[in-house]
Formats: sequence, C-alpha cells, structure tokens
Amino acid sequence: MTGPSSKRRVVRYFCTAGNGMEMFVVEELKKKLEAEDVCHLPGKVIFSSSAGIDTIRKLKAAERLFLLLKQDSPLKLFPHTSPAKAAYLLQSKLLADMNEWTHTVMMWKCLQGELIDRETPECTPGTVVGVKRKREEASKGKEDREEKEKCDGVFIKTKEQRDEESRNGRVSDGQNGAETSKKKTKTSEEEKEDERVEMDEENTNSVRTTAGPDKTLLQPSRDKPEMPFPVSFRISCKCSGGLARYFSTQQVSQVMGSSLSRMLGWKVDLRNPQLEVNIYLSDDQCLLGIPLTRLPLANRNYIKTTGLRSTVAWAMASVAQIQPGFCVVDPMCGVGTILIEAAKEHEDACFLGMDIDEGQLQKANENVAFAELENRIQLLKASSMALPLQSASVDAVVCDLPFGRKFGTKTDMAANLPLILMEMERVLCVGGTLVLLLSPQLSSLLKKLQARDSIEPNSFQEMKPQTETQDCPSVVVSSTKQQTCKGHNIELSSTQGAEPQTGTHHSSRHFSSLRHDTTLRVSLGTIDGLIHKYVKTGNSFIK
Repeated sequence: MTGPSSKRRVVRYFCTAGNGMEMFVVEELKKKLEAEDVCHLPGKVIFSSSAGIDTIRKLKAAERLFLLLKQDSPLKLFPHTSPAKAAYLLQSKLLADMNEWTHTVMMWKCLQGELIDRETPECTPGTVVGVKRKREEASKGKEDREEKEKCDGVFIKTKEQRDEESRNGRVSDGQNGAETSKKKTKTSEEEKEDERVEMDEENTNSVRTTAGPDKTLLQPSRDKPEMPFPVSFRISCKCSGGLARYFSTQQVSQVMGSSLSRMLGWKVDLRNPQLEVNIYLSDDQCLLGIPLTRLPLANRNYIKTTGLRSTVAWAMASVAQIQPGFCVVDPMCGVGTILIEAAKEHEDACFLGMDIDEGQLQKANENVAFAELENRIQLLKASSMALPLQSASVDAVVCDLPFGRKFGTKTDMAANLPLILMEMERVLCVGGTLVLLLSPQLSSLLKKLQARDSIEPNSFQEMKPQTETQDCPSVVVSSTKQQTCKGHNIELSSTQGAEPQTGTHHSSRHFSSLRHDTTLRVSLGTIDGLIHKYVKTGNSFIK
C-alpha cells in the first residue's frame, strides 16, 4: 500500500457532471481534496490529486469518475477527407504513444487494488471494474487463473506461458493436450507463420459492434509493448460537433478496438470486460479515460428509494450554506433525498421534513432508517401551506417543489405558490436562507410575483386559499419531539397553540423580505430545473 497523502503519487483524473453542476464539482474538489490543475469543460471536470482513491470516490457532486488516459487538441479533418484517411488520422492521434496506454492501465490496476483492500459496500463484486479478476489473481496462482479463463471461454496464452509449458512439458487432457503437443514440434519459422495468419484473422474478425458473443482468440504482437497481464476491454465513444459527420460511434469503436488488439494484444469483450475505455471527441478536444467504478458516484449506497437526483439534492444543500447548529426544514420532503444528502454532509445540524402525502412519508422514513439518520432527521405529516412551526424558528428552508412530471401531485403549484412561499418566509429567521428547486414555468411565475410585490407590497392580500383549513391536518407534536429539537432551536407547535394558519392570516402579509441571491440552472435529465436562493432580510409581516 502507498504511504500518507503527502507522499502519494499525484494522479490525473476527470469526472463527468450534469449540465450546470460543473462549478459545484470544482468547489468540492478544491475544498475536500485540495485538487490541483482543476479545469472544467461542459459536462466534465479535469483535476490532479494525491488523495487516495477511496477518498476521491466519495465526491458528491460528480456523476462518474475516470482515470485520465489522454487529453489532446481536437482532431481536425478537412472537407472531403476520405473515410480511410480519417480513420488513419484518428488512430495516429489517439494511439501515438503506446507507452502512455500501458502506463495508464498499470495505474488503473493499482487503483483497483486499493479499492479492493477497502472492503466497503461499493467494492462488492460487480461494482468495481475488474474486481473479481483482481481477487482471483491475488489468491490463486497462474494455473488457477488459466482454468478460470477456460471456463469463461476466453483462453489467452502469453509468450511466457507458452515458454513455461515448453520447459515443464505440461500436457493438457483431451484435445487441448493434443494441440499443445503438436505446437511443441513446430519450428520457430512455423510459429512465426502461424502468428502472422492469426494476426491477419484478428484484424478482420476480432472487433464487432453488435452485442453478440466474441470468442476470437488474440495473440500479443511480438514487436509491440506487451501487458504483464491479459486485458479484456471494450470501447465506449461519444462524438459531437463536426466529427460526428465523419465518424459514428461504431466506427470509432471499431478503429480503436482493432488497433488496440493489434498493438497491445488486448482482447475485445463487449459483455464483461475488465476495463472500458471511454472516448469523447468534439470540436474542442479529445478526451480519453478509464472508469474507476462500474456504478456512477451518483448512485448512493445509503439511499433505498431514489427521488430527486442525489447530485442536485447535494448541490441544493451546498447552496443553503448550512452551518453547525442550524435547523433545516424541507416542507415538501418527498422521499427525503435532500434531507439525507444534507445530513450526511453536515453532521452538526438538525433536520425536519414534512409532507402531506402519507405514501411519500413512509418511503422517507424507510430511507432515513436505511441511512441510519433517525436521530438527526425528524419527519411529520403537515401541509406546506400551514407549517406547524413558530415564526422565525428555522435557519434554512430547502425544498424541491413538485414539477408534476416524475411524481404526480394533486396540488396546483401555480395557484398555491404565493401561499407556500409566505409560509416558508414566516418560519425563517432573519438572515435565514431559502433554497428552491423550480421548473422553468414556476421560476418564471416566481419572478413575476416578486416584481409585482415590489411594486404593490399588499398585492397578495387578494389571494386567499380556497380550502386551506381543510388541507392542513391536525398535527399533534409530542413532548419527546419537542425536546429532541429543542437543542437545535426548533419549536414545533400544534394547530391550537401556533399562530393561526388561515387564509385571513396569509392575506394580511407578503414576502417582500426575501431578497434574491442567485439562480442556477441544472440538468435533471430530460428537463432542466432552476435553483433559486433567497435570504430573509427582515420581518415583513403586516398585522
């Protein structure tokens, strides 16, 4: 194992991020890893770090983590370049330095070994690329490894193995033994001729772009660098910009796959490779990397039922700037993703989640228990338009307002948005932070409401909820829960002891005390969301 962080090697990585999340990744890298040479591109962040791989893979804002293989200027192709010429230029640019490839693969193998030694849930078989084969190599000898490859139908013999068999006179049973004996009688000239024929067959048949089985046997080239261990691989490629007119992803995979097989003796395996080479080609640059984990970093092993994308939930908690001792409320918590991400990041804060949907609350309770955060996250059923909290009692409100697309909602968010916001403003203390995730439509509506409120401060007096007192359930708060939150300055109130949560009360105030701080657009997959941040500047309630 390597020594302390100060004596560790500096390794170059890159990670992918959703659109709009790049700056969150950059800030996290600098804060947690003290990363160097950090640069960000659309959807990607490149950095150097001497931190252990077990620390790096705990990044929260990144989607996937790669070992950087190559970063180069974009491939320039002139108009009317023939397909053969374009393939040659692509191969020349990406495979010019084969020592760079062998060195990176050796580094990848070393990092895989570190991941295995951690013996954490993320390192279970099937999670880390090549973990199963690595464990076998660490515990078994060369003969056991050969037997395992025979069972898999992939039997690759290196030059050293053939020489050892010749010296020891080992003979396999059945047909394999007969073939081995026959090979022993061949002269060196015949062996060269056989390898030449095999290489010709390899160039035409070894790389396939379909998902069917690939059982072509490969022999390492004698005049090219040999890997100290057999490598099975596949190519994943994404082309964009002008290069997409010259190459399809299948064409790039075929060119790179056949070249790597010929030059390094690697074995193509489209279904269960030891490593995967990811290639990103655009008009801006060429980027190559090897994934360090099979599952994305965004797949949290402490969340049972997923809701909001975990990276976005973490980003919202980051925008809230939660400090030790803060009490944080999510009045529409859903399955609790935001609360869990915030609680995992901020251990000295207290969290309270509410939702009107019993089904969502049940899933949230299961998630909180699964994450072992029952002592720090409290959940209760309540309406977001009538929060059972004293005024100015919480430090931060973080909420993902339902879009009505992934999770259906009976609430008309456009109609109830002013009432929901006024309740959030009421429970916030002066200087408190409000962070909202809104759809583009709700974001536009909120800007209009704010603009109208700044011109007509009492414009919301005309907006009265139709059935607010019916929607708000009777919340009975136990003394135990009051004591649990007391140390974090949360005061829960019942409907009898709290301020009246009625339409008349709402209509007598506005939320002009919320000062807009920033708006960030982030990708949620098929759609975008906008993160709004507000800071409460003073008491705006007009009795």
